[in-house]
Amino acid sequence: MANIHITTPLTKDVVKNLKAGDSCLISGVIYTARDAAHKRLCELVAQGKPLPMDIRDSVIYFVGPTPAKPGQAIGSAGPTTSYRMDAYSPILIAQGQTGMIGKGKRGPEVIEAMKQHGAVYFGAIGGCGALLSRCIKQAEIVAYEDLGAEAIRRLVVEDFPAVVIIDSQGNNLYETGKANYLSSIE
Repeated sequence: MANIHITTPLTKDVVKNLKAGDSCLISGVIYTARDAAHKRLCELVAQGKPLPMDIRDSVIYFVGPTPAKPGQAIGSAGPTTSYRMDAYSPILIAQGQTGMIGKGKRGPEVIEAMKQHGAVYFGAIGGCGALLSRCIKQAEIVAYEDLGAEAIRRLVVEDFPAVVIIDSQGNNLYETGKANYLSSIE
């Protein structure tokens, strides 16, 4: 299967054509945020205040990168477990976020928000943070520097590899992949 090349911003037209199991190479601007930053973003939404970045058609990578070595844009940047963002993701999806990158399962509320508003969940391979960081060409902190590794960063990525785990129709590779495997061995 060929890779689908995606350039951000990740519009709803692109999202609706992505299917669970698609291999993608993402280029353009994505943001980093983990649970502490997500909590702060959702507090801003609840207060009706502007977010520190444009959430519409954005992709957020659930990562807390290590410090960059000289000559690098960023240190090791492997995905973190996504369920820690489940309490916050539906709020940001409702604000226009269209993509998330992480690892592991997502809860039913997140999947319902993805279906309702048109968003997709990509998986990145855990344990490959040093390799994934090679796809990150620029990194700058845009908010919450006090959170250290969990600050929100604006990343410029080139051919960042990810697989569509859950598409905007709610199809879930963790479920369909398992079912396909089980039926193949019967």
